[in-house]
Amino acid sequence: MIDAEEDLAPAPPVAAARRRLRAHPLLLFVGIVLASLNMRAALAGVSPVLSEISDDFHMTSTVSSLVTTIPLIFMGVVSPLAPKLARRWGTETVLLGALVLLAGGIVLRIAPAAVTLFGGCAVVGSGIALLNVLMPGLIKRDFPEKAAGMTALYSTAMILGATVSAAAAVPLEHALGGWRGSLVSWALLAAIAACAWLPQAVLARRGTHHGEAAAVPAQSSGSAGPDADGQQDGPKLTRSPLAWQITLFMGSQSLIAYVTIAWLPTIFTDHGMSKASAGLVFAFSTLVQMGGSFVVPTLAGRMRRQRLLCAVVALFMAMGIAGLLVAPVGGAWVWATLLGLGQGGALGIALTLMVLRSGDAHTAARLSGMAQTWGYLLAAAGPLVLGAVHQVTGGWTIPIVLLLCVCGALVLLGLGAGRDRRIGTSAG
Repeated sequence: MIDAEEDLAPAPPVAAARRRLRAHPLLLFVGIVLASLNMRAALAGVSPVLSEISDDFHMTSTVSSLVTTIPLIFMGVVSPLAPKLARRWGTETVLLGALVLLAGGIVLRIAPAAVTLFGGCAVVGSGIALLNVLMPGLIKRDFPEKAAGMTALYSTAMILGATVSAAAAVPLEHALGGWRGSLVSWALLAAIAACAWLPQAVLARRGTHHGEAAAVPAQSSGSAGPDADGQQDGPKLTRSPLAWQITLFMGSQSLIAYVTIAWLPTIFTDHGMSKASAGLVFAFSTLVQMGGSFVVPTLAGRMRRQRLLCAVVALFMAMGIAGLLVAPVGGAWVWATLLGLGQGGALGIALTLMVLRSGDAHTAARLSGMAQTWGYLLAAAGPLVLGAVHQVTGGWTIPIVLLLCVCGALVLLGLGAGRDRRIGTSAG
């Protein structure tokens, strides 16, 4: 992920406040867990009740797919703004704002008009984008000796939030009188997380004068600043085939992930499964992702080449997707397992490749920004296009075949990105 504080040094009052906060890390620890739980929950809880949302607003499959597509677009568009906001206001304050934004977007989604539904989706995507960018840099900064363990904790909490949200969507719908009650309930979790970050934001900004930035560019002896084109020092990523292979790998696996978030429960219910069962199978698939996201990066870090791993995770996803053509209900739990392992592994190896293929931390941060921005914009096309194809064809066969084609492309991209190369070398 993008490191929002890459090449930034905190202002002296902010640095002093952070030292005091790190002396009592429990509040920071709780805040990280609560923020991580929110990073997917607001999206994963939508798909089990998407049919009710569509019926309520009389939307076609193409239009209803915007409920998932719009957040992805804003996740890609807003992500590059986070480092600038962190420089001006500080990570703690921007993180607090992101959680408030997320809570407000969740509430906005349940307003009576369709335009507020889509507006709320945009606000939700913006809040999640800031969380995506802020969290890795925060962990790297405040837990430098425990970064791996804390990263595992935050990624596990993120998946746990999505799993609980997906599993509870239909029961909450029944208990709270409809899909609006189900969706808005997650605003409470975002509000609780915001309360945990409020004292940290206040303490971190205490002592700074009005209008004073929270951070300034860090000056190092070897830094020459931007080049003549206004770009940061380092290899030009847009001219690197390897950087584009990693970016497209990230985008393609994200496309498959968010298509399943948007449409997997609907595929099951269209073939006769109950809504409650479809939500549980979807939640189980999300839960299984934790296994793939933990094991695959560990293996990747011990290999010089990751081409085989890239092909294996794509194959797992392809088998899970192909099973939806053969026995979508009878083999649902098997396909959910294969999809979960493949998706978790694909995300884990995509993030790992950003580090392994970069020669230094600065290049890794820039590559992460490129892959995350363009990857989310590519992923945004998935739910929309497949929803439109489903509407035109009246079935799921062709959309599923298209997903299998994406899996094939993922194999080819992985064979390129998994080579033992570094960006900036003659081969990268």
